Amino acid sequence: MSLTPRVLLLPGLYNSGPEHWQSYWEREHPDFRRVEQRDWETPDRREWVETLDRALAAEASPVVLVAHSLACCLVSHWAATHEGPVHGALLVAPSDVEAEGFPPGTTGFAPMPTARLPFPSIVVASTDDPYVTLPRAERFAAAWGSRLEIVGALGHINSASGLGLWPEGLALLAELRRMERPKTITQACVRAVLAGEKTQLRQPVAGSSPAASETGEADCPLGGPGDRLWVREPWAIPRELEGAPPESARGAVLYAADAVDGGPEPPGGLALAP
Repeated sequence: MSLTPRVLLLPGLYNSGPEHWQSYWEREHPDFRRVEQRDWETPDRREWVETLDRALAAEASPVVLVAHSLACCLVSHWAATHEGPVHGALLVAPSDVEAEGFPPGTTGFAPMPTARLPFPSIVVASTDDPYVTLPRAERFAAAWGSRLEIVGALGHINSASGLGLWPEGLALLAELRRMERPKTITQACVRAVLAGEKTQLRQPVAGSSPAASETGEADCPLGGPGDRLWVREPWAIPRELEGAPPESARGAVLYAADAVDGGPEPPGGLALAP
């Protein structure tokens, strides 16, 4: 059983036609699902947000959103007022709904939402997009907390761009789909990893058996090949730094695995982010 997040395709205004890279992805990957809106021509923000929220509520596991054009604005509007199983978002060519050249007929999308997104995201921008200038795309990416990828002169990164399967976009999607999950290991194991004495971990999986899959291999609830695990360690900080901003306390963190064998060890907790 793979825990790689599912993909929901979110087309923008007028939907994505057969020559659009989103449609190529949908044909190439039957497990990718397009979120169908009732009105693609004169969309209403509330209706589009509700449709997306219903699609996410139907998902039992995390998903990655792949949005194009106006749908990038949709993702930001949804995230500002809703919660759901979103693992990440690929936001391609975010149309500037406040620009004079933005097509008329939409309702409620402006002003452009600029709250930070609560999940990892990548904004992909072109240098000659008629619907968003590069400085505005940079501003959106910074506000959303997204990594910005500038792909050159590809217009609106749509059907007219002639990208076909768009391998570069698939590579960015694969990056977002990689799972990162916490794995608690013993302090002795941490020491062995740091010393270069251990490179693999083996763990029984409760409830699994060789009969659990057609290949004779047990399903792994921690993920699949290519997923990344990060280690959770007990830690502590000196009492005089309790309540201090994380950036000032980070250098003083004491890890239990660094304690001298047989000596006192710090209390447990989650390690501060690097």
